Amino acid sequence: MQHRRAYATLLLLTSQLVAPAVLAQSTTPAAPATATPPVVQTGTEPDTATSAPQDGTTTDAPAEVSSPGFDEAAGEEIVVVGRNIPNVVRATPQIVSVLSEADIARTGDGDIAGALTRVTGLSVVGGGFVYVRGLGDRYSSSLLNGSPLPSPEPLRRSVPLDIFPTSIVGSALVQKTYSVNFPGEFGGGVINLTSKAIPKKNFLTIGGSVAADTVTTSELGYVYAGGKSDWVGYDDGTRGVPSFIRNADKGSGLIPVAQVAQLDNARTSLLQVNNQLPANLSGEISGGSVFDVGSDRLGVIASLGLSNTFRTRDATQQDSVSENGTVRNDFRTVLTDNRIVANGLVGLGYEFNDNTLRWTNVYIHDTLKQGRLAASDNYNNFSGLRVQQNTNWFERQLIESQLVGEFKLTDALKFDARGAFANSKRNAPYERQFDYLCSNRTTNGYPITVTDAPVSRGFNCNGAYQVTQRFSPFASVVFSELNEDLYTGQADLAYKLPTDRPMTVSTGYFYSNTDRSSRRLQFNYQTSDGAGTAPGFPNNLLRPDYLLSPDSLFNACPQRVTGACTIELQFNTQAGAYAYDASLEIHAGYVQAEAEVSDGLRAVAGVRYETANERVTPINLTPTILKNAYWLPAGTLTWNFASDMQLRLSGAKTISRPQFRELAPQQFRDPDSDRLFFGNPNLRDSKLWNLEGRYEWFFERDQRITAAGFYKRIDNPIEQAGFYPSPDATLQTGFTYLPKATLYGAEVEALKYVPLSGLGNVFATRRLLLLANYTYTQSQITADGTCVPNPAAALGSPGIGGCQAGFGRANALFRDGAPLTGQSDHLVNVQLGVEDTAALSQLTLLFNYASDRVTNRGPSNLSGSGFQPDIVERPGIRLDLVARQGIEVAGAQLEVKAEARNLTGTRFSEGQNFGGNQVYINRYDLGRMFSLGVTAQF
Repeated sequence: MQHRRAYATLLLLTSQLVAPAVLAQSTTPAAPATATPPVVQTGTEPDTATSAPQDGTTTDAPAEVSSPGFDEAAGEEIVVVGRNIPNVVRATPQIVSVLSEADIARTGDGDIAGALTRVTGLSVVGGGFVYVRGLGDRYSSSLLNGSPLPSPEPLRRSVPLDIFPTSIVGSALVQKTYSVNFPGEFGGGVINLTSKAIPKKNFLTIGGSVAADTVTTSELGYVYAGGKSDWVGYDDGTRGVPSFIRNADKGSGLIPVAQVAQLDNARTSLLQVNNQLPANLSGEISGGSVFDVGSDRLGVIASLGLSNTFRTRDATQQDSVSENGTVRNDFRTVLTDNRIVANGLVGLGYEFNDNTLRWTNVYIHDTLKQGRLAASDNYNNFSGLRVQQNTNWFERQLIESQLVGEFKLTDALKFDARGAFANSKRNAPYERQFDYLCSNRTTNGYPITVTDAPVSRGFNCNGAYQVTQRFSPFASVVFSELNEDLYTGQADLAYKLPTDRPMTVSTGYFYSNTDRSSRRLQFNYQTSDGAGTAPGFPNNLLRPDYLLSPDSLFNACPQRVTGACTIELQFNTQAGAYAYDASLEIHAGYVQAEAEVSDGLRAVAGVRYETANERVTPINLTPTILKNAYWLPAGTLTWNFASDMQLRLSGAKTISRPQFRELAPQQFRDPDSDRLFFGNPNLRDSKLWNLEGRYEWFFERDQRITAAGFYKRIDNPIEQAGFYPSPDATLQTGFTYLPKATLYGAEVEALKYVPLSGLGNVFATRRLLLLANYTYTQSQITADGTCVPNPAAALGSPGIGGCQAGFGRANALFRDGAPLTGQSDHLVNVQLGVEDTAALSQLTLLFNYASDRVTNRGPSNLSGSGFQPDIVERPGIRLDLVARQGIEVAGAQLEVKAEARNLTGTRFSEGQNFGGNQVYINRYDLGRMFSLGVTAQF
């Protein structure tokens, strides 16, 4: 009898695999990575609260905005009675919300995505993707100084805004109604970020912060060694990809053992326990100077930042293929994310006469180093306790260089030109996975006896963990990379006609060219005996790094003759395409007229003609080509009927194109949702008809009450939908479009300052901030007998209900009248604050609530009749507290900032409700976050 003394318990955060010499795992934890700092907010201009005007009151500095068609002077000329209406609102006839630098600082959020959650009707999903009034991020576009941004995310064309630290952004403008000087892809809104350019005065700021998460900091998590420079987010060559991997698709696809031995092993495969994860650290240095060149001004600004944060998620992940919600797979999965973000900005600005030149260069490098361990004693075709280990490295990079010129050629003629080049990359080498089965017998039949093993409250193994042919492959490794180049150019010309009433006509041209290449190469480990085989006893008891050591690689079956079998890699050409190229070329032109048609009545109307050629070419498959042209009209009426009130009415037609990743039949695992995605080449453009009315009352300077109603009709809205490729497969997410959908709702916002001087001298210069907004949204999809793409079309799904292959009847796949994915019925934001108008001193309580929202359409039942409930996320309530205090020390202005986030301890929950049964697709606790930061300005 084979007898072994084993440490055979799984507390989910410890690995029980054995070393070759002693058949016992080393439990030495990896040393915590040296943490070096994210970005703290600093201003390029002094806080408006640091110096009070003569009357003892203060207003926030006006937001600096750089975007197509924006003319701050226009508000002064056309809205003749709007004395309380802010310049940025008067300057555009559209419905906008603006976060100035002071607004961003008050919320204390470290990135723009977090700050935008405070804007009426906006919510953030998946960390950094902004939903406007319930419409997914695919219906929103992001601009930097008026130029489009590429995305480093393979799942989306939109850029995740959580990679933009607030320290490099001067303002964020959200335009919720369409105007023809913007790209035609417009559904929920456009978000224009204006970078800091010319500082008001010379400055140098240095800052740092430390943060603790109650779920993660000083708690147990999974880490792995990686490279020596991982702590700054850059690989030192440890994860270098050899040519035989890059070219594996050009040969037989079989990688022999001699080449397998050349791949990195222990530093990317050995998952270890860290019992005390470090705190989150961040740091930044920024500076700027302004020079007078005669009557002109030259400004330079630069910023560097680095953050290193940890997050652990102890998640329940379940699925069901039954119609009553009986759980089929039930995994407990622990993921530890180490995220390192480096960012830099260099900007030059030159102002001469009424003209401005702006050269902006942005660099953002965002790395996620992830350790993952999952275990289950309840899964499909159960054969014993199963443990699955993953080590991942996702490296994203965005570089953009843009030149903007805003010229006032004459008093009546204005010309703007902007051109930009941007490159985004995503590299994910060495995505490793190992599958182990707990068994009380070896694979050659010997019993395994366990003595004196500690007992866990979680899973306990009554034998030993071993790789077997039960889970094929027993191990795999994936290498993926994405590269995207984006060239854009735009020119806008506006002329003020010499008429009795102000009237401006404008025209412009826009060009955009996007090229993307994406490759995902998956390799399965096997022995030289062929596919689906695993190493023999006792090698199969080894932990991953010893399992792939030379002794095991070259002698994988030691019970047979030495060297009888070896470990190889087989390139796995999964369903769909492992690589694709994509391109999108857009040409557009527009004409627009804006005029004061009568006292206080302002009208703007225009039309845009836009052509696009979108092409996705999967390797060895037929390309998808979408070539369309559209006339896109838009118009807005603004009635400024009182000195502090106005009404707006807007209507427009817009479009939304399928994103590259939605069209590409390539599998991809999203590290945030821990879910597999698959594209669909049968998608087509969506068309939107938009209507909105809005009332605005600016009853005091910088104080307001607004109310709006909106309606949208969408033809062929693209939706995420779950599906099971086979009865034994795990849940995957695909894409489809529906015949149509409608969305409507209302929103209201109020901002009020209350002086506190009546409470005594201590409050003589203090005021109370009261800000609240609420958005109510309803949406309905139409699922009739129309043939729509099956979410699993790229996997060769047959036609359903008489439809062609890859299509099915909408009412056979989806529930008629269900809400659009991503839409919450209710969004609430409340800010209560006390701030000093004569010095930097603020205390702000922030409340955020989002009601349930669908993240995926429910998959079809395996019977072929009906479908499961939709997958619903429950965001819930979030309560944050931010305090800022200015202090002068030795001539330096210090800002001390303390934050307490998620005080309610709201957990993440996403699941399906089958009536009596609840299936948790993904559920885990979110920690309360506490941070303290100091910024010094010289």
